[in-house]
Amino acid sequence: MKFLRITNNNITTPAVEVDNVIYDISPLVTDISNQTIEKLLSIDIDINTLKKVEKYERIETPITGISKVICIGLNYVDHAKESGMKIPSEPLVFMKAISSVTGPNDNVQIPRNSVKTDWEVELGVVIGKRAKYIKQQDAYNYIAGYTIVNDISEREFQLEREGQWVKGKSHDTFSPIGPYLVTKDEVGNEDNLSMTLSVDGKIFQNGNTNTMFFKVPFIISYLSNFMTLMPGDIVSTGTPPGVGFGQKPEVYLKEGQTMELTIEKLGTQRQVTISL
Repeated sequence: MKFLRITNNNITTPAVEVDNVIYDISPLVTDISNQTIEKLLSIDIDINTLKKVEKYERIETPITGISKVICIGLNYVDHAKESGMKIPSEPLVFMKAISSVTGPNDNVQIPRNSVKTDWEVELGVVIGKRAKYIKQQDAYNYIAGYTIVNDISEREFQLEREGQWVKGKSHDTFSPIGPYLVTKDEVGNEDNLSMTLSVDGKIFQNGNTNTMFFKVPFIISYLSNFMTLMPGDIVSTGTPPGVGFGQKPEVYLKEGQTMELTIEKLGTQRQVTISL
């Protein structure tokens, strides 16, 4: 199923979309959150008993109560090549501040003094239940579903300033997530999904999850050895080639540009950049 959270008149409603029709599931759960996701996935949802949603003003992140956003760097063979870097022998792990999380269609802020704000379309994995020291073959049991993440990155802050990548990854609005949380059964094989990102209508990223080096089950198992994965956590699994940093010459975002991201079966995001 495709779960989403929508707001109208300052009221956020948990919902499900079936055949392009949105249904209110608030009689079943108060919200789609880290507290309710396990229950929600165990419920048989009969849309014939639910009220249709006729209008909404905003699409929120598809789950709330996210405790961490964990990212995998240089995980696409072709992206590592364009960056002039080698695939690491183990997953390159970094975190993004929770304050960077925003809705899929919200404006993206270009930080003060930024000249290298970049884009990255990524497959996001939504954790469905507590995972610690899990085996790779059991990883899917801990996945609620998938979503789209735009891993916005300020490359100067990330790569040219001292310290860890987190400085270039955590500005407010740098983690648009959504629009949907799509369950595993609806996605099927997450290892063969086309993905694109355009800026002002020009396609820069046109890739596929099949060039991912470390695959989803391995990533989830691997991470669970270093930290407890909690319901609602987002694991962003890397990006295909075509980022601004990889262009010759390099291309970065400016105020008033529109990004559009699509991943097969997961929907589309759209953001406009604004300056602070």
